[in-house]
Amino acid sequence: MCTHYYFSWFNDFLPERLVQCLHEDIQDRQSLVMISAQPSDYESEQINFDDISEWTWLNQANLIFDEYHFIDYRMQKEEAQRFLQNASVIFLCGGDPVQQNDFLAEYELSDVMKNSDAVIMGASAGALNMAAQWLRLINTGYEVETSIIYDGIGFDHFAYESHSKRDYATFVQGYLFPLSEKIDVYAAEQESAMRVKDGKIEIMGPVYLISRSKIQKLVETL
Repeated sequence: MCTHYYFSWFNDFLPERLVQCLHEDIQDRQSLVMISAQPSDYESEQINFDDISEWTWLNQANLIFDEYHFIDYRMQKEEAQRFLQNASVIFLCGGDPVQQNDFLAEYELSDVMKNSDAVIMGASAGALNMAAQWLRLINTGYEVETSIIYDGIGFDHFAYESHSKRDYATFVQGYLFPLSEKIDVYAAEQESAMRVKDGKIEIMGPVYLISRSKIQKLVETL
């Protein structure tokens, strides 16, 4: 089975114990393919990887690859699919989860990734779209008008929530409870990660399991 990493967000470096796990799991370092969560937000033909936080995390962790590819609308659909098919590691970047979700559908990338043997990871928006489902809140001022449940790629059968401005105090208010009646929700604070390897879920940092409207903080196992 493939190995999947779900990152919330890291302000600086990846924690050392997470780096150790990544070095263990990523033996093939031929090709890193990153998928934008703002695929329309480009101005130049050239991609500056130094401007991509997720690339910086891996580079600082001494995870160096022979090839680097960044997928957004500057790349043709067929070329994007081919790079994913040959990837050693696939990284779904943070940004706008709705834009990324639409882009994955338009470029037909989800099935390509599901058939890949690559180590797959996502941060923030990318982690949302890796999961089976995620919830988008639509806010107007201080009032929550409505919420929309999106289907992600579904590498693993759970819903995921990650946002730097949300924490236990927010999760316990219950906006994820209706979704948790249908599917387990893993709600992550900043500076946290989940690894799913051979079906086993391991946790690093503050992550909560919300199931049938009950919330519990998970013990760190990573």
